[in-house]
Amino acid sequence: MSDFTPTSSTTCEPTRPNGAAKIDKYFRAMSKHEASDLHMKAGTPPKFRLNGTIRNIDGTVLSNEQIESMIFEIMGEENISDYRDRGSVDFAYQLSGADRYRINVFRQRGQTSIAARRVPREILSFKQLNLPESLANLAGLHQGLVLVTGITGSGKSTTIAAMLEEINRTRACHIMTLEDPIEFLYQDKMAFVNQREIGRDVENYHDALKYMMREDPDVVLIGELRDQETYGAALAAAETGHLVFGTIHSSSAGGTVARILELFPEEQRALIRSSLVFNLQAIVCLKLLPGLRPEIPRVPACEIMICNGMVRKMIADGRDNELSAVIRSSPNEGMVDFTESIRSLVNKEWISVKTAYAAAPNPDELRMRLKGISVGGGGIVG
Repeated sequence: MSDFTPTSSTTCEPTRPNGAAKIDKYFRAMSKHEASDLHMKAGTPPKFRLNGTIRNIDGTVLSNEQIESMIFEIMGEENISDYRDRGSVDFAYQLSGADRYRINVFRQRGQTSIAARRVPREILSFKQLNLPESLANLAGLHQGLVLVTGITGSGKSTTIAAMLEEINRTRACHIMTLEDPIEFLYQDKMAFVNQREIGRDVENYHDALKYMMREDPDVVLIGELRDQETYGAALAAAETGHLVFGTIHSSSAGGTVARILELFPEEQRALIRSSLVFNLQAIVCLKLLPGLRPEIPRVPACEIMICNGMVRKMIADGRDNELSAVIRSSPNEGMVDFTESIRSLVNKEWISVKTAYAAAPNPDELRMRLKGISVGGGGIVG
């Protein structure tokens, strides 16, 4: 029997009676060294991303034939066919008793390259992830839309997994996830969890979203709100009394509102803004910063906006550029802006001052806060 369980985005999963796949040694090395990503490109050595930095694993130069031999072994016939037709394919793969891997295979300059993201087997808590405990309050919501934003690799999936696992651990309910591909795997605890993978369990997002409401979920994760259809479905689910989590690529709370509106034509934006006013519960924006401590090599900085009365009024009035001031002036409600989050990380000696200034939205404002000067209604910082 093979020592791994492959999971692809198709219904055809490969079997290898002769033992482990050749690429497994790289995945096991990723787990051992806690690398976040593996990159393979013909004519160069394979590389890991370690603590945010790309590094060669060794001096071994891989040929295109070697890369294709390794990756085709775990892809399955339908994924190989899709890759050859389209030049790119996503799927997930898991080693038995080890971590899971989200893999993108893509063609560049006529050759095959690989980008694989490691998804840790263990779902970490807010404390283990060094995230604010106030996020547990979001897991305690029963209705509305919670958005987690940031660039690729900023910790969005890990943060949502922590919130879903908190719900799984504490609430008797039905959690439904729609993902492409499935990342974290959940074991039923107080809740029960159904996870649908696009391309494997359901053909596409359109069908998954069409049938979602008939499947009686209480909590829904829509992996990425990438277009009108996915955002519209998330909003419809929130409007009908569900708690909905989603991710979106943006760098601030105000920018997230703008990004959502950009998904829709001009004539629909007033209606979407009104829907946000009534259904948006929170926006959590993330950045991962290099840490000073060996035991905490990367540290999250967070902007958390909770939709209180003032936030809803700002959104309703189209004053999205003023949301940062509301966040800054509402720390007692669990809100925090990036500058304050970064200042706190410096004071805890988790990140360097140089890193802080490089990551701060406004370095001059950070400089004043580090000196304990009150900034824009945010209170005395000390």
